[in-house]
Amino acid sequence: MEFTEFLERGVTPYHTVEAAEEMLADAGFKQLELQKPFSVKKGGKYYVKIFSTALAAFTVGKKAGEKSVFHVAAAHTDHPCLHIKPEPQMNPKSNQNYMKLNCEVYGGPILNTWLDRPLSVAGMVALKGKDPYTPEMKLFDFGRPIGIIPNLAIHFNRDVNKGIELNKQTDMVPILGMFNEKLNKDHFLLSAIAKELKVKEEKILDLDLYVYCCDKPTVLGLNEDMLAAPALDNLTSCYALSKAISESGSESNINVALLFDHEEIGSRSKTGADSAVFKTLLEKIGSGLGLGSEALNDAILSSFLYSVDVAHATHPNHPEKYDSLSRMSMGEGVTIKVSSNQRYTLDPSAIATTQMLCEKAGVDYKKFMIRADIPGGSTIGPMLSSLLPMHTADIGVPILAMHSACELMGLSDEEQLIRLMKEFFAEN
Repeated sequence: MEFTEFLERGVTPYHTVEAAEEMLADAGFKQLELQKPFSVKKGGKYYVKIFSTALAAFTVGKKAGEKSVFHVAAAHTDHPCLHIKPEPQMNPKSNQNYMKLNCEVYGGPILNTWLDRPLSVAGMVALKGKDPYTPEMKLFDFGRPIGIIPNLAIHFNRDVNKGIELNKQTDMVPILGMFNEKLNKDHFLLSAIAKELKVKEEKILDLDLYVYCCDKPTVLGLNEDMLAAPALDNLTSCYALSKAISESGSESNINVALLFDHEEIGSRSKTGADSAVFKTLLEKIGSGLGLGSEALNDAILSSFLYSVDVAHATHPNHPEKYDSLSRMSMGEGVTIKVSSNQRYTLDPSAIATTQMLCEKAGVDYKKFMIRADIPGGSTIGPMLSSLLPMHTADIGVPILAMHSACELMGLSDEEQLIRLMKEFFAEN
């Protein structure tokens, strides 16, 4: 699967996992069930879906044994956006004949970038099943623009170019069109979803749906060296890990690629990095290989983890927002992110290893630190290494317009990240 196709398909965490699963299956990975013992063999390639929005893939070296270690790389499947509320339809009597969608803001998007863009809806739909504990789950995507959040005209908002704060409840409301006699005014969204899925409306029990930006990945620039697309944070990393583990392997170690959900809202969920799922996965892999608890703990303490998430490229119009000596630009390769406050991991041994791997793989890199007077963001790196102690480094491709509805990156940086991850998974 090509990078741009992966970007187009990854409109929700559900769809990102589906795209990654397809890549792995095409590469010969065998699916395992999370709720069952892992039957694994040396030389094997496996993946497991974690409650539909997270995924783990791992390969076992042909010479793997009690002295083997884990080479782990982790990313996240979610991105800032709008999430549809359980009661999705707003009262048509007060909406001047418009179909309006009731949403909440997910994560920390740049709100005004979602205005005046073509939008669609995708996610998971829960249907009545054979019994209460086995509902039928259907992946869903309208797959076409169906909505928009129109700006208020400047004539009624004269100060808009001076900066206007948007209200998350009243301003971030997509409209899906206008009512007519053929529409079910009371259930227009459910009716449309039922029609798309070819099921009866009353069979739909619950919805986990997201509004996504329909902008297509676009190569641009005089030298065609940039790419603009939604959700580069963090589909860039999800693709790189899926591709690298599919095309590279170690003779003696165990490689693991993890795609977690809910990073943008703190990772506190059963599919997030701040949960027991990471430890559970390694225990199940160890058990499948016949490793005892002491051997597994020794392996974990000797292992290596990459937290792979996008980094801040220096904005050409606002260089004053960045540290003058520790900045990164698009097209300069892989960013090594460092924070003494552990918003990114600070592990000099892991950073040194990363530099040597980059040099071995012919990958350009720079170290990045945020300005001392700006708090910046955080990653799952410190979180994961506190749950299971191992050498850890934070890396990623540098992008602009992070958390915008459409972000910007240098095309060559993705290629270099993939090359580094292949070297990491091949290293013994």
